[in-house]
This record gives sequence, structure tokens and C-alpha cells, in this order.
Amino acid sequence: MILPAERLREGDALLVVDVQNDFCPGGALPIPGGDEVVPVLNRWIAAAHAQGRPIYLSRDWHPLHHPSFSAAGGDWPVHCVQDTPGAAFHPDLLCPPGAEVVCKGVRFDEDQLSAFHETGLARQLRRQGVRRLWVGGLALDVCVLRTVLDALREGFAVVVLARACRAVDAKAGRQALMEMERAGAAVLLED
Repeated sequence: MILPAERLREGDALLVVDVQNDFCPGGALPIPGGDEVVPVLNRWIAAAHAQGRPIYLSRDWHPLHHPSFSAAGGDWPVHCVQDTPGAAFHPDLLCPPGAEVVCKGVRFDEDQLSAFHETGLARQLRRQGVRRLWVGGLALDVCVLRTVLDALREGFAVVVLARACRAVDAKAGRQALMEMERAGAAVLLED
């Protein structure tokens, strides 16, 4: 097994997508095995931090009356409402000093599934000289998929950490991996 520290290099950054309490067991919108990504991601976070590589943690940060909620005609139950325990990162997820938090899903008129959707993330990554992203998190078939596709459209190379992702639906998760590969992402199937 090749360790994360042996894979990361100059121009790389780690992007952890939405590893929040509401997406883990016991949360408002639990993803099967959502908490199982934490130990895998923590190895990558520790390695990136030790090497001084940029680390970004995206989070859903919804206002109370967000358009993605079923009460407002959206597809999802109420989840990740700003400043609630459900919106907090999983308590075991490493959040080292210097890690940047990217808030998404804050708009009142539309959802923002991608960490790149009107967040300024692409511009910030370019400013830091990032050329390749290592991406893991929740959910593989929703926000990870949209984030990876947008990263590729923005011109970044992307490696998806498959063992650091879980899907809302297993079949949709497999399809998401294939879609990301077709779009140009590499998929790493081991830790």
C-alpha cells in the first residue's frame, strides 16, 4: 500500500466534501456508512497537513428555509442548518489549523451542490498554485460528483478517493464513479 504522504506532491490540495453530522448515522439525512469515511480522510488530512499542502473542507450551510428542503419544494429533508449540531463537521474529523472551510448551500434561490458553485474556490486554488485535487467525502452520488465535475471543468486534475466516499444510493454511487472517470478524473480504489 502506498501511503498518502507518498502520493501528495507540489501543486496538490485535499478537498473534503461535507463530512457533517447530518450526513452520518443518526443525522437528519444519514448516508449509509457516512462515518466510515472519517478514518480514511484523517490519514489524508494528516499527511497533507504535515507536508503543508492546502486542505479545504466544504460544508452545507443552509438557511432555515432553504429551497432544497422538501417543505420548500426541494428533494431533501431539513439538514445542515447553519449553526446547528447537524451542520457541524463529524467530531472525529481532523480540522487542522489553516484548513479552509468552504460554505455552500447558502443561497435562498437555488441549491449549491458543488463546492465550486459561486464560492470562489477555483480562484483561491489557483492563487495557491493548486493544479491537482484529491477529493473525498459525502455524498459520492450528489455533492462529491458535482464538485469533481466542476473541478474538472475549471481545469484541475482530480483524483477521487473512492474509499473515502459513501453514496446515498449504492448503484448511483457506482454510476457517479464511472461518470467522473469519463469526465477525466482518476479514481483511487485503495486507501
